[in-house]
Amino acid sequence: MSAGVAREVVTQLVAAGVRDVVLSPGSRSAPLAYALAAAERAGWLRVHVRVDERSAGFFALGLARAAALSGGAQPVAVATTSGTAVANLHPAVLEASHSGIPLLVVSADRPHELRGTGANQTTAQVGIFGGAVRAALDLPAGVDPVAVRGHVTRLVAAALGTLSRDPGPVHVNVGFREPLVPPDRWVPGTPPPPVHLAPAPTGEPVAVPSGVRTLVVAGDGAGPVAARVAHAANWPLLAEPTSGSRTGAALTHYQSLLAAGLAEGVERVVVFGHPTLSRPVSALLARPGVVVVGGPRWTDVAGVAAAVVPGIAPPEPTTGDLAWLARWRTADAEAEETWRGSPIERAARAVWERDEVLVIGSSTTIRAFDRAAAPREVRAVANRGLAGIDGTVSTAAGVTAGLGEPVRVVLGDLAFLHDAGGLAMGDLEREADLQVVVLDDHGGGIFAGLEHGAQPDADVLARYFTTPQRLDPGGIARAFGAGYARVAVEDLPAALAGPIRGRSVLHVPLSQ
Repeated sequence: MSAGVAREVVTQLVAAGVRDVVLSPGSRSAPLAYALAAAERAGWLRVHVRVDERSAGFFALGLARAAALSGGAQPVAVATTSGTAVANLHPAVLEASHSGIPLLVVSADRPHELRGTGANQTTAQVGIFGGAVRAALDLPAGVDPVAVRGHVTRLVAAALGTLSRDPGPVHVNVGFREPLVPPDRWVPGTPPPPVHLAPAPTGEPVAVPSGVRTLVVAGDGAGPVAARVAHAANWPLLAEPTSGSRTGAALTHYQSLLAAGLAEGVERVVVFGHPTLSRPVSALLARPGVVVVGGPRWTDVAGVAAAVVPGIAPPEPTTGDLAWLARWRTADAEAEETWRGSPIERAARAVWERDEVLVIGSSTTIRAFDRAAAPREVRAVANRGLAGIDGTVSTAAGVTAGLGEPVRVVLGDLAFLHDAGGLAMGDLEREADLQVVVLDDHGGGIFAGLEHGAQPDADVLARYFTTPQRLDPGGIARAFGAGYARVAVEDLPAALAGPIRGRSVLHVPLSQ
């Protein structure tokens, strides 16, 4: 019966559009492993095996982000055994929840009669992710495989936000009784017919009046629509590096322009995506006249939004709009003429000018890109849902597996330490063309730029905030079978020029 349920779960995942499953092996999840192996042999899907569940969760997240980069939404499943294995997925589930990524957690569990008895590797897995998931289902051991049908479709629809317009993670917990080894060999035939669900309507774009001094703020995941609206209306565009809008006439130095008070005369701010990177932008979004373009989970931290709309129909630009735009462009050009950049900003600009797909780490790293990256077409993503520094290497590994293209990930030394295990590669898995660029400022440099940096006790700042580590990126790289090179900032453009083949680490010390 366990084998039948596992096979039906896999069949219905394929019918609902799942093409990639990440598996972290275990004993209780064995029925799923056998079913996935058979489905992969039949060409139904791809299986990616990762030994560490925390890394597996972010790898699956990267696979889903790769689909988004290609212009679509692709649900990705991650399967684990019972116990702490499930809990290790929680960071990735939270990031998926706040980023709106369709991640499906399939966890194996003990049968109901063993729960609450002290049985080995048995804990309360039902509801373990709380409100982070869009939907959850507990399939008891011994359930008729036919009963699985429909439930999986509903879960995938919830993950995609097909009807709710609120995509995110879902969780199916499957109880398995022994025997866990199937009694026969499953040979899947023709893939199951796809299940189609009509998406919910998104609503018509809303017209806004012209002649109002307007700024467009494009946060993470805004997409090219923000740039199109700004261009059509002749409004200045403030676009974060992972917005998908930092192209064309977007402003490079908008943070310094905001800090200099150039936005004092702004009358309206139109917000796309999830802006998170600077306090000047946060202050801008706390002013009256904010219009948010978004879905069920819109960004309005200050609670001052005058309207939340599904889209904007840009008005015909006026003479005032042209003068307003010219003021910002002139100031941006002047800032570029005098820009020299800190070491990390120069490193960020060198990376940004390459053509590879880019995954950007949180904290100081992505803020350096925001201050230094000139507008151009770059496929760049980051985990900005909760802006954590964990799982960055694993996410990038998932992106390259999903796209089938080389990927470069740029992150700080602490973020690298958090997810060094993302470099791990099993002997039987497909090699990844992944280059990890470690911008090493010897600790959490972001804290020195916050209010903590002004406190007088340098020892407190170092030990309790920046936490410098005895880190050997070369030793870590070699331990995982990856290439390694130490590169000075001024030599970074030349080091980036070669092709990305296999896994490698470029270590860029920012201070000697």
